Amino acid sequence: MSESTEHVTYAQAGVDVVEGARAVEAIRACAASTARPEVIGGLGGFGCLFSAEALKRMEDPVLVSGTDGVGTKLALAQLLGRHDSVGQDLVAMCVDDIVPSGAEPLFFLDYLATGKLDATQAARVISGIARGCRMAGCALIGGEMAEHPGVMRPDDYDLAGFCVGAVDRPKMLGSHRVHAGDVILGLPSSGIHSNGYSLVRRVLGTVGIEPGTPEASAKAAELMRPRADLGGQSMADAVMAPTAIYARAITEVLADGSPIHAMAHITGGGITENLARAIPNGLCAEVMRGAAPNNPAWEVPAVIGCIIQAAALTPDEAYQTFNMGVGMSVVCDSDDEAKITSAFQERGIKPFPMGRVIEGHPGERAQVVYR
Repeated sequence: MSESTEHVTYAQAGVDVVEGARAVEAIRACAASTARPEVIGGLGGFGCLFSAEALKRMEDPVLVSGTDGVGTKLALAQLLGRHDSVGQDLVAMCVDDIVPSGAEPLFFLDYLATGKLDATQAARVISGIARGCRMAGCALIGGEMAEHPGVMRPDDYDLAGFCVGAVDRPKMLGSHRVHAGDVILGLPSSGIHSNGYSLVRRVLGTVGIEPGTPEASAKAAELMRPRADLGGQSMADAVMAPTAIYARAITEVLADGSPIHAMAHITGGGITENLARAIPNGLCAEVMRGAAPNNPAWEVPAVIGCIIQAAALTPDEAYQTFNMGVGMSVVCDSDDEAKITSAFQERGIKPFPMGRVIEGHPGERAQVVYR
């Protein structure tokens, strides 16, 4: 420890508690806009309170939790100055990880770490989180903002989210309900979502460029130009499109009694890795690839096609990296396909056929096979 007796404040050490208090006030209304009846109190307590009264109506209530981040998509957000949508990305990654069990998301907490807290920027990020929570139907009941001077760059930040939901054990979904002959439906993605961005950034040439530099400004201007291969959209708009959130629609469809067997959130590892998690051992998911004559209803977003072409990915590599236009896969009995499709369409989501569940080799790990 230094022998110096020099007066040094916490602010001089790099942590501005005044700016932190300003940030909390800026986001208080955002959190309030997501409130559910179960929320007790508001921001400001040491712990966040949420009533479990509704769980008493379940036969065997099971809590389901999930945590995730946004990954290196944040590097593009910082380069482009796009801080309004990454909060929605964060919520999507968490809530849509717990709904495949049949759980309803109940509440959400966030963690924002930054080199130097900017209350205005933090409010933009949290407003996106609140918007995502409203879309998902869960309450933003608390969080944490931490300054890490000397550990992170002043303009750098990272996000983490935490979601808790509940499901009645007899109604839990999963691979145990899946059998050969089931059909597989896809719920359309809104773009790349929040996975594969280390490859995206490599293709776009943004790796190693620090925000706020002349090089960053030039690259941002390049990415903002309209592109014919994106239908006139800029690459910046395409890669920063917020992640779709399916949680509320799925919760409503399940509440209406639609007999879904299992679901797979298509995130890191693409369709190949994630869909296999919804299939029991001894069976396979037979998938007819999208954007092909044999499956014209399945559209792969143009931005994904651009990145695949620029990276010269093979089809197998692409389907193991990106969502390929599928944000969530739904597995159900073939007799229920029309009913479930209609239920999602009523909520503004247009499912399309992906394939079916077929027999594999007894005891072997489930896998995805493409036809």
